[in-house]
Amino acid sequence: MNASVDKVRDALAELIKAALVSDDGRSLAFRQAAAEKLAALAADPPQADAVRIDGAWTLAVRAAEAPELQPEEGQVNLTLPRAALFSLEDLTSEGFDVDAAVEMIRKSASTG
Repeated sequence: MNASVDKVRDALAELIKAALVSDDGRSLAFRQAAAEKLAALAADPPQADAVRIDGAWTLAVRAAEAPELQPEEGQVNLTLPRAALFSLEDLTSEGFDVDAAVEMIRKSASTG
């Protein structure tokens, strides 16, 4: 795996964690971590051909499924889409809205 994929995965994982946890304080902490990671990505965006966004998404979902976080997950059933909800361009854009992204993840998760 390359450093660009790692950075994208880490930012996506923070967004996913923020969407899944029930505690508002923890969700805010994950949102802030995501915002910091996204700002770093935007400051030094990876080349599009260096990152397979769906692969980074899959890795991020796995990171968010960490056993130590499962007791906190209560917003949605952890059945997220297989394809990334955001493009690399979305993630590195100046106006990327973390709160809207978290809501999009929550709404995209299967609650069935």
